[in-house]
Amino acid sequence: MSELQEVVVDVIAGDRGDATPAGEDAPDPGGLARGRRLVLGVVGGAALMAVGGLLATVLVKSPAQVAAETGPPAQGPLTAEVERRVLAQTVVMRGSVVADQSVDVAPQPRSGEGVGTPVVTKLPLKPGDAVGAGQLLAEVSGRPVFALKGTLPVYRDLKPGATGDDVAQLQQALRELGHGTGSDAKGVFGAGTKAALAARYRAIGYDPLPAVADRGEGLKSAREAVRSAEWAVEDAAQSPVAGAGGKAAPSATAAPGAGGDAGRALARARQALTDARTRLAAAEAADGPMLPASETVFLSTFPARVSAVGVRIGSPVSGPVLTLSAGELIVEAYLNDDRKQLLRAGMTVVISSETAGTDVPGRVALVATERSTGQPAGQQADPGSQGGTQGGAGGKNGGGDLGYRMTVRADQPLPAGFTGKDVRLTIESASTEGAALVVPVTAVSAGADGRTVVTAVAADGTQRRIEVRAGTSGDGYVAVTPVRADALAAGTRVVIGAAAKSRERTAR
Repeated sequence: MSELQEVVVDVIAGDRGDATPAGEDAPDPGGLARGRRLVLGVVGGAALMAVGGLLATVLVKSPAQVAAETGPPAQGPLTAEVERRVLAQTVVMRGSVVADQSVDVAPQPRSGEGVGTPVVTKLPLKPGDAVGAGQLLAEVSGRPVFALKGTLPVYRDLKPGATGDDVAQLQQALRELGHGTGSDAKGVFGAGTKAALAARYRAIGYDPLPAVADRGEGLKSAREAVRSAEWAVEDAAQSPVAGAGGKAAPSATAAPGAGGDAGRALARARQALTDARTRLAAAEAADGPMLPASETVFLSTFPARVSAVGVRIGSPVSGPVLTLSAGELIVEAYLNDDRKQLLRAGMTVVISSETAGTDVPGRVALVATERSTGQPAGQQADPGSQGGTQGGAGGKNGGGDLGYRMTVRADQPLPAGFTGKDVRLTIESASTEGAALVVPVTAVSAGADGRTVVTAVAADGTQRRIEVRAGTSGDGYVAVTPVRADALAAGTRVVIGAAAKSRERTAR
């Protein structure tokens, strides 16, 4: 019997109180205590091992079991709720903020002024400066260039005696600056207009150019001719043969017919005087200041702004000296053929500036019917259109095919700081008439029979196909109308796709 077995027997015997056999010594009490402790230790260890084994069976898993438990669960069809709301179809594109009117100030030498190239001799403005009516813009070869209010472009020099709508525009512009045009008729460049124009030149510190470039010799000669004709009439009237009142009188010493000759001489002198006075009136009407086309720029509204300065003092003038912007700020963009078919004047627009964090409502003001070529204000040609160099509003010849020009006007004035900025245009090209049933585009399908349907899913998972008519679409949704009025309602879940079932991973 092993020592452990003997100890166990001894412990059991001691517990039972068995008597010590005859002839044997009584058991040692200390040995029994050690035995009991040993048995208790063995039993406790066995219990711990049993518990550990149980935990191991719960916590320890095979790789296959772990993969199966961590993989995605099996899924059924993907669904979305039917909504009732207004659905709008939108077009999002980029545009540039430009002034309604943009004018290049590019003075050209007047004919007869020589062959020298004009040179910039004064440039008082810089980009961003405001410009008022009548203000000096630049000086070219010592001559001023200033701004006036008007809508007609300058196409000729305006001189005394000229008539027309451009003269009437000049008169109105001068009167608005406080220079009265006297009794001149509307559209007639008379003495009052000459005085007003001379006053404007003096106000900006210059002398006007004379309309007749002969240093006044023509007017002087006409005045001398009148004076000579007046003297001739006086001499003829005082002739003895003429008599009192300038009529020929008979004289004893006068030769026959002398009275008639004197009368004819007086009549001729008087006619010469009339002609001289007519020429003097014409010379006086033609004399005075003129407005050269190279010295003024007409803008529709003020204040205007300097958009760009293209030269420095001393530079020869071979292109625009300044570019001025005036009028309302608008947004300009260019469309390709597809977008032109979607957009038209009157559509609502949201003008968004990401840099300023501002949204401004507006409307499409114009969609051109002809394609534009040239250089628009910003790099905003629509994708698909050709060209790409940009310049002032309205474009300039010499560029590529930009597409169809579209302009957008804001419902409230755009801040001046928006000038030249790139903005986002969100244009509502179509919308439902009031709230409609709306589903994701992927919920609508067409069967082999040509019917358009959505598949509704009930709470218990059953599915049914509902025939619908599709309407306006936008932002990934489409408006639908059930063929049977009560077949579909807001809140119904419809199938928008199917998810693949998960596959159990195999441990290797």
